[in-house]
Amino acid sequence: MSHYGMVIDLKKCIGCHACTVACKAEQNVPNNIFWSTVLEKEVGTFPKATRVFLPILCNHCRNPWCVDVCPTGATYQRNDGIVMMDYEQCIGCRACAEACPYRARTRVEDNRTLYDDGVTVFEKPVAKPIERGVSSKCNFCFHRVDLGRVPACVEVCPTECRIFGDVDDKETRVFELVNSGRVFQLLPEKGTDPSVYYMR
Repeated sequence: MSHYGMVIDLKKCIGCHACTVACKAEQNVPNNIFWSTVLEKEVGTFPKATRVFLPILCNHCRNPWCVDVCPTGATYQRNDGIVMMDYEQCIGCRACAEACPYRARTRVEDNRTLYDDGVTVFEKPVAKPIERGVSSKCNFCFHRVDLGRVPACVEVCPTECRIFGDVDDKETRVFELVNSGRVFQLLPEKGTDPSVYYMR
């Protein structure tokens, strides 16, 4: 069985936020909520100062604490490793947000979106609007993955710093990178075994 994951090459990320915009457009995520974003930090001192970028999203962990603590089963994991949300089952208890060491969950306080009719500027229908009071998160664009495509954030990246695929398939580039010894996971000491890896 496939297990999907992503490798992000930090040397290639230029902090353009194309991934952030693509996610919003693809998923019609509520205003002021970002499932995919880029953290920025300035390091060094003049004249050798530079900016470093860290793209972040749900890590789709192999051992997701959010699934373990959800009292209704609203948070669940597909057989291919993608951690999903059933918004109709979510009671807004925030247990998943408290359990997630990556702060990848956001409570929807205002569910208004840029595309109120549920159709994006690309004239494609998007997911049913998310109700207020639930926790929301990245879903690896599962609807695209199911069609053999990559998540929107991967597709639009101008530097191709995101590599997506089956981390258990020896024939894939993502498998090669994950097993190269050049990648790291965020907060490995938590034991969640994230499926998003970073390359220095």
